[in-house]
This record gives sequence, C-alpha cells and structure tokens, in this order.
Amino acid sequence: MANEFLTLAQKRRTIYTLSKESTVPDDKIREIVYEAVKHTPSSFNSQSARAVILFGKHHDKLWEITTQVLKAIVPEDQFASTQKRMDGFRAAYGTILYFEDMAVVEALQAQFPTYQERFPTWSQQSSGMLQYVIWTALANEGLGASLQHYNPLIDKKVRAEWSLPETWELIAQMPFGKPIAPPGDKEFKPLEERVKIYT
Repeated sequence: MANEFLTLAQKRRTIYTLSKESTVPDDKIREIVYEAVKHTPSSFNSQSARAVILFGKHHDKLWEITTQVLKAIVPEDQFASTQKRMDGFRAAYGTILYFEDMAVVEALQAQFPTYQERFPTWSQQSSGMLQYVIWTALANEGLGASLQHYNPLIDKKVRAEWSLPETWELIAQMPFGKPIAPPGDKEFKPLEERVKIYT
C-alpha cells in the first residue's frame, strides 16, 4: 500500500505548460478539494484552512489582477518575462487559492498562550500539507499544476474581487490544467546527506 502512495507522490511534479482543458469534470475537482480540506490534519484540529476554486472567467480574472499589480512595480524594460509568465498561468484551466483563517489562529493563541508563538507556524505547516494532498490528487487524475506565491501583493484585490473575509490570509495560488509538455528533468541530492538513521 505504501508503494502505491509513493508512486502517486512521484507523479506530482511542477508543470508550467498547461492548457485550458481538464482531464476530469469540475465536480471531480470540487470533490478532491472538499475531501482534502476535510481530512488534512491541523494543529489542535483547528481546521483553519480555506480554499477557493476559480474556474473560467474567475481564473482569468485572478491572473489579470496579478498582472496589473506586477506591472505597477516591475520595471517596464523587464516586464516582458513577467507578462510571459502571467500568460502561462492564465492559459491553464483553473486556479486553487489557499488561505488560512487567521481568526482561528488568533483564537488558539489566546486560548493556549504557552504555544502562542507556534500557532502561525503550525498553521503554515497544515496549509502546506493541504496543498500537497490536492496537488498529488490532481496529478493522479492527469492534471498538471504549479504552486505560486504572489501574496501579499495581491491579497487585498483578491479578497475584494471575491468578497472574502478580511481574516482569510492568502498563502498560495495553484494554477492547474491538462499538461501539454512534460516536466523538466529533476536532480536529486544523495539521500545519505539528507536522512540519518540510528539503530
């Protein structure tokens, strides 16, 4: 059983070249996100993770917003590469936005002052697990994805566009779609340098 899971883990790769096609119905993507949000662990069972799935014009709007925000801060003579990157994300089928509800985190900080400084870190760790679960599940359905971080630059505009609570802190953006090119080669450092075993 472990080998099956590890095989799925190997399928999850960063893929930038995506099309506006999906290998599964939208309902399947919703199901994946629902199940992942429900079952991914969180510290003190806080369940602070929030997700927004953007399809169609909503997906396009996200990358319009991101492009405009970046255009205001990236020097004009350097913007061509940024525009190309934004066009690539917009060419995907959809985007999943990952948030953490900081009202939940702050409530735990108040309730358990001994661990006050740790809750934001634990919140980020839980979000990372959620991102990994969804990314791996999408890969198993034949969808490619990448993980982007244009927060906090776009946070206010994203919350305003989709009427999201102020307490939702944007963590990451995951454009996804049908891959139209394979991922690049990946080099691995020796595992002996990365794992220590004592018996």
